[in-house]
Amino acid sequence: MKKPLILLAILFSIQSFSQELTGSQLLEKAIQYHDPNGNWNTFKGTLFVTMETPKSPKRESEIQIDIPNQLFSVKAKSGKNTSEYSIEKDSVQIVFNGERNPPKEILKKYKLSKKRGVFMKNYYTYLYGLPMKLKDPGTVIHSKVEHKKFKGKSYLVLKTTYKKEVGKDTWYFYFNPKTYAMEVYQFFHDETKNDGEYILLTGEETVNGVKMPKKRAWFINKDNKYLGTDVLKIDK
Repeated sequence: MKKPLILLAILFSIQSFSQELTGSQLLEKAIQYHDPNGNWNTFKGTLFVTMETPKSPKRESEIQIDIPNQLFSVKAKSGKNTSEYSIEKDSVQIVFNGERNPPKEILKKYKLSKKRGVFMKNYYTYLYGLPMKLKDPGTVIHSKVEHKKFKGKSYLVLKTTYKKEVGKDTWYFYFNPKTYAMEVYQFFHDETKNDGEYILLTGEETVNGVKMPKKRAWFINKDNKYLGTDVLKIDK
């Protein structure tokens, strides 16, 4: 009786192995979930994001993304001040409290710069464009998909690194094994030091056919310290 059981176990193992997804296959399934009609590459839309942090006033941001025309703008209100970045291709415009091209003293005091504007563009288009943005040039998709538990839930985990000209961090993306929805992502500057952060994604908003996380809660990897939450709305 033992031989048939052993053979069955081997057969089951071979079958399970043959059904394992590669990293690229997992990414395709995740994109199919989040962007089933391939809308991201022609995305034009407005996002309203509230940033909530433990010791700071809420920051309300209105973000406009127009990928085909290479246009981006973010208008952020925090307390009494409102800062704006408008980017068209390589041109960056800064506005502070309604004043275009504010003086150097204002730029320095409120840490406003063209470099910061480009960072904001890359930050928002990357995070709200996931997982589709993992198809961008310079992203290295690791072929092995890991099965991990995180905060008591089981996930399929995709590892990505980047070519030198793109970035140095290591990222892990956690996908629901049944729906392939992205529910967590995590990055390390140096994984051996357990630095970096993890982000828990809850809820969804569909913007122009693209499913985006409604809430993103940020924590430090090393000690689970809570940093803040971004809340997405599709209208004010």
